[in-house]
Amino acid sequence: MKVLIAGLGSAGRRHLGNLVKLGVHEFILYRTGKSTLSAKELEQYPIEYDLNLALSHQPDVVVVANPTALHLDVALPAAEAGCHLFIEKPVSNTMERVKELVDVVEHNNLICWIGFQFRFHPGLKLVKAMLSEDRIGRIVSARSHWGEYLPNWHTWEDYRQSYSARPELGGGVVLTLCHPFDYFRWFFGEATSVFARVSTQGDLQIEVEDTAEVMLEFENGIIGSVYLDYLQQPPAHWLQIIGTRGTVHWDYYKGTTRIFTDDDGEWEQLHLPPGFERNDMFLEEMKGFLAAVQGDAEQSTSLVDGVTNLQ
Repeated sequence: MKVLIAGLGSAGRRHLGNLVKLGVHEFILYRTGKSTLSAKELEQYPIEYDLNLALSHQPDVVVVANPTALHLDVALPAAEAGCHLFIEKPVSNTMERVKELVDVVEHNNLICWIGFQFRFHPGLKLVKAMLSEDRIGRIVSARSHWGEYLPNWHTWEDYRQSYSARPELGGGVVLTLCHPFDYFRWFFGEATSVFARVSTQGDLQIEVEDTAEVMLEFENGIIGSVYLDYLQQPPAHWLQIIGTRGTVHWDYYKGTTRIFTDDDGEWEQLHLPPGFERNDMFLEEMKGFLAAVQGDAEQSTSLVDGVTNLQ
């Protein structure tokens, strides 16, 4: 398999490393040269600075890991060239040209995954299983809370110049931390209404929203809320789901999944598998994508999922 990676920031380099671990050896790197990371580790691979030249290598797969607002500039030509796609979340920063991508992917019968790696987190997979088994009865409501201090993300660069902080590159807390919208749909189905307030509350000197409070109602009557920010210290990412017979609570940073049911009358706490690391999510995700490309697995986070999450 020949893989073209577009965008060699931290996400693109993570995918490159994981693909090597999974046995891929043939790469083409498409770069603009604007990355703030060293290029030394990339010198062993062919590098192109023109997308048409990169696609002329006829890759089987294109990994789209450039800034959000530029995703479709790569994904559309790649799909038109018949390449399967792995696109970092979200699909884009607007709905413009998204329908065009959907049509090309369907017409060329391509595999297209969107990088929502939290579907591969063992704690959230456990939550999914608990809900499928009706362990807490009928679900009533859910709350996701995710706050992280933006200046601590990429300490090697000025955070104000990162794509997460720049409106023209698709930054802002809603797009950048959009994983809860995906795992809410994974757990609860489709939302029928959404109400939100977004604002810039901190002193980060950025031109995008750094705080968001979002309310959702799902077609099965579940009420959901998502809180996001670029400001919280220390960081927190947790999920609580309340049912008619109990409660499930997942905490990313504590590495725990807890369940309380009226049958047991006490909390049961479950921990991550021994040796679990953050990269394990990305590695399992990429393994699943490669299997789907080879016809050995079903789609996980399909383009339809990605588009619905973006909407």
